[in-house]
Amino acid sequence: MNTRTRTLATALVTALALGATACSGGGKSAGSPDRRNPAASTSGAVIGGTPQKGGTLTVLSNQDFTHLDPARNWVMPDMDFGTRLLYRTLVTYKAAPGAGGSELVPDLAEDLGTPSDGAKTWTFRLKPGLKYEDGTPVTAQDIKYNVERSFSPDLPGGPDYAARYLAGAEGYQGPARGRHLDSVKTPDARTIVFELHKPFAEFPFAATLPTFAPVPQKRDKGPQYDSRPFSSGPYKIETYARDKQLVLVRNPHWDPKSDSVRKAYPDRIVVTMGLKGNQIDDRLIASSGTDASAVPWAQLRPESIPKVLTKTDVRARLLAESSSCTEMLQMHTGRAPFDDLKVRQAVQWALDREAIVTAAGGPAVTDASSAAMPGSLFTGGKQPDTLKIPLSGDPEKARQLLKEAGRPDGLSTRLTVNINDKAIGEAIQQSLGRAGIKVTIETVDPSAFYDTIGDTENRTDLVYTGWCPDFPSGTTFLPFVFDGRYIKEKGNSGNHSLFRDDATMRRMDEIAAMTDGARANKAWQELDGQILAKAPVAPGAMKRRSLLVGTNVAGAYGHTSWSGQIDYATVGLKDPSKSAN
Repeated sequence: MNTRTRTLATALVTALALGATACSGGGKSAGSPDRRNPAASTSGAVIGGTPQKGGTLTVLSNQDFTHLDPARNWVMPDMDFGTRLLYRTLVTYKAAPGAGGSELVPDLAEDLGTPSDGAKTWTFRLKPGLKYEDGTPVTAQDIKYNVERSFSPDLPGGPDYAARYLAGAEGYQGPARGRHLDSVKTPDARTIVFELHKPFAEFPFAATLPTFAPVPQKRDKGPQYDSRPFSSGPYKIETYARDKQLVLVRNPHWDPKSDSVRKAYPDRIVVTMGLKGNQIDDRLIASSGTDASAVPWAQLRPESIPKVLTKTDVRARLLAESSSCTEMLQMHTGRAPFDDLKVRQAVQWALDREAIVTAAGGPAVTDASSAAMPGSLFTGGKQPDTLKIPLSGDPEKARQLLKEAGRPDGLSTRLTVNINDKAIGEAIQQSLGRAGIKVTIETVDPSAFYDTIGDTENRTDLVYTGWCPDFPSGTTFLPFVFDGRYIKEKGNSGNHSLFRDDATMRRMDEIAAMTDGARANKAWQELDGQILAKAPVAPGAMKRRSLLVGTNVAGAYGHTSWSGQIDYATVGLKDPSKSAN
């Protein structure tokens, strides 16, 4: 092992963790509202105290999961749910509110991994005695198998760090017909080695993703595995009726002695789906009967926020952790009219971000965005404003740009939004309409949203969506949102503007090769502004995840590494006897 290489890699990982800590502490930045939980006097508060073991925790949801198959699970709340309850990964995040949640800790592995060969090789050793829900052992070969199956064309939409970094992965199509990746080695049942084609000092952060959870080959059922992942975590699936209900019960073979993260307080977790958003909000505000032992899946609807903030006792049950995500209006740069830079710039200037903030619930839970990356990835924790566009937009400037593009009479287009963001879609429609851009809105159910906009051939020209860094580095943001080499026909993720720009991609490669972390961070920040000048997207908003919990819920906090979603590793009940059985 090269000692200098290990020291460099460890130092970079430590620096990144400290960077996340510094940026998630809840302080104020000039010109923006307080980012702390508005229900608490300090950031990182835990609601309800320490839970008691037992009872049934209910999750009230207006949707099904996008995916629970660990090869396909790449939506932050779904990753939180899957990796905290159903399956474990090589590495995970500490179960702690506020800054503490940014700390990496071993999960299936004994440590955070050992780098060698200039951080191009990473070795992990599994803890002894790990078992699945049927008592069979978890092996390194099972992790290798899930990494390989993540390449399968019939399992699209999942994290693609393996495809981006593993040596010899180009053209690989998964383990069908006995094909395997030579760059993932398993010398024994407890050792797994990843050989990369370029240095990746941040690999331990990638190892928190569901791609690095185990799947035993004999249990794999292809796309159907999505409905019944085999458990290596504290719970297993008892029943799962898609779009209706998921019931989790304890996995008797999960050993808490091997797991420093998950507390597994409830005996059962029941996810009730298909509810209307306003119905969920009203039930949690009232918090009567079994709803007192419930938590929401989706955040509060904008119209419900005043009902919560104006009642002290209800407000005390509100979580509003920063999501560390940004939302943006992405334009299909690969076809007319948005293949024209002037047209795209017209959209940037027409967009009214103040209206988006209002539609999203107001400044108590939302900030306007001025960059692609979130403030946590910039020096000082605040986004720069390189475009210098007024928050309310400039319709006249937008009309002038359309005229220069040869479209003096404007244009018509279609926009896809998650049905939860319908009000935001209407704000976009109205603000672009002022500049002569007629927008037709298409709403999609949340569970189908990413599959819909990931269909590059059939999707609309405009989509409103966001991106959350998988860990605190520009490495995990700009390349995923703007690198044209990883666009997929189906299951496309991140780059929904279908942006292909040679100069941008060359610069990304140059930054990725930098060994000086501070220099690389500065370069990512500069590249953010350079990309916005080419207008593949128009910045929208940054939301805090507003979640109201029931009066019998304990151990609840928004986890900074899961976009502010409740940490399912520690949530439970004050009095289990008051919950449903």
